[in-house]
Order: sequence, then structure tokens, then C-alpha cells
Amino acid sequence: MKRTGPTNILVRKTIRALRSAAHRNNAPIWRYVAELIDRPRRLRVEVNISKINRYTKAGDVVVVPGKVLGAGSIDHPVTVAALGFSSQAVEKIRAAGGRVLHILQLLEENPRGSRVRIIV
Repeated sequence: MKRTGPTNILVRKTIRALRSAAHRNNAPIWRYVAELIDRPRRLRVEVNISKINRYTKAGDVVVVPGKVLGAGSIDHPVTVAALGFSSQAVEKIRAAGGRVLHILQLLEENPRGSRVRIIV
């Protein structure tokens, strides 16, 4: 039987770590993020900076279970964690005073997942 699901080792490691943290810390937010990442690549989320700007305020922590793209602008500092970022997105988030993290880095900082928003 052929294996299904993500073949990228970093994505598989991320999914395993999220499920483990959800169980260990009783944090269902990480289980949901793991489910969203475990989808086929063509169904994975791609979010533009403009959407993050629209649905957040200064100081928010956001998880994107996919890739962040650089279309639009952002005018307040936010912490964004995702699987991947375009180079323009990284520049715009940092120029606004925000932080760019991989989901595993955010998981280490906030294992309970408190005050984290998911943008899909």
C-alpha cells in the first residue's frame, strides 16, 4: 500500500509534535492545527498579509496552518507562526514590528496555546 499524507519530514515532525502537545497539555487548538496541516498540499491554507491585518490587532499571536504570502500591507505588530513564508511577507511583518516564527517555535513558547488565533 502506498503511503498517503505529507512526505516532507519537517511537516510530519510538526504534525507529530502538535498532536503530542495537544494530548500532553490538554490543548485542543494544537490538535486542530495538526488536522489542518495534515491535509493534501493543494488544500493547505495560503493567507495573505492583508487578511492577517484585517482580522488582528496589535500584539496578537496568529497561527497559519500553511503559507503566508506577501500581498497587501500590515500596519501593526503581530506574531505570526506558519509552516512557510514568502520573502515579501517576512519583510512586511518585520517592518511593522512583528515576529515571524515556525509553528514548532510557537509550540515551545506557548504549549497551552492560550490567546492564539488560527487564520484560515
